[in-house]
Amino acid sequence: MSIYLGTHGQIELQRQFGDVDLRSTINPSDVNVTKKRFSFDFEHGQLLSGDQIEITSTDNSALDFIDSYTDTSVKKFIHVDELDGIRLYNTFAHAVNGGTTNAIALAAPANNIPIRVKVENAEYKILAQVNNFELNTERETVDTTTLSDEFRTRITTLMSGSGRMSCFWEYTGDQSKELPNYLVELALRTRVGSQFNARFYIKRSNYNPSGIADASNDEIFYKFTGVLTSCAVQFSPDSTVQVQADFISTGPIQLRMDLEVESKLLQEDSDDILTEEGAGNAVLLEGP
Repeated sequence: MSIYLGTHGQIELQRQFGDVDLRSTINPSDVNVTKKRFSFDFEHGQLLSGDQIEITSTDNSALDFIDSYTDTSVKKFIHVDELDGIRLYNTFAHAVNGGTTNAIALAAPANNIPIRVKVENAEYKILAQVNNFELNTERETVDTTTLSDEFRTRITTLMSGSGRMSCFWEYTGDQSKELPNYLVELALRTRVGSQFNARFYIKRSNYNPSGIADASNDEIFYKFTGVLTSCAVQFSPDSTVQVQADFISTGPIQLRMDLEVESKLLQEDSDDILTEEGAGNAVLLEGP
């Protein structure tokens, strides 16, 4: 019997904005070309450093506050400073680090630009410094026992999920990952919610106590959408600073398996697509 240790799991998060967008106007006075910084009216804490946002003009005018830009929509990563000023970046790492060096150059707009802003993150990022997580699933039942029954009967109804994750709080570190402080910021969002997509891994690739070679790169994880219900910071002089976040699921909970397979192009019934030469001559992809 192979024994799997809990030291090889991980959490991946995808930032979510919910179904609400932010609407405002960028005025010429809101843009500081020298500092590559601009602002518009939104509640503090609604946009976070590292968010990938899509800015769209609602009157189909060009977003000319970005230097040499003529389109009506743009998608960039952002850094939000302590005064809610925003800088645009091409990568998540640059956005988390901030500064003017890698920021997108801006230009003074000719007119006021009415805009709509949504967070449009497509990538999952590893949550750093996780030391514990749990995911609970529960299916509700309804009692259908009648007076003439000798035994109690029930039928199953809806399924729900909840859980908790715990991390060592971190202020600096690998900027390609989500820092635990993001959970604290996410819980404080009010207007746009604190929703996220998550993958909770219980087996990662290259971790294989079973010794079965074919299972070496298999990955097994829970995939779901959740919302933070509480977030606590534990601070004590005789211990590490930790962040604990409770959440509930807001959609289906799936136990997914990413199995290592050959790079074959398959039909819907999982059979090989064969060439005219017949069996043993499957159509292969160019990738490995």
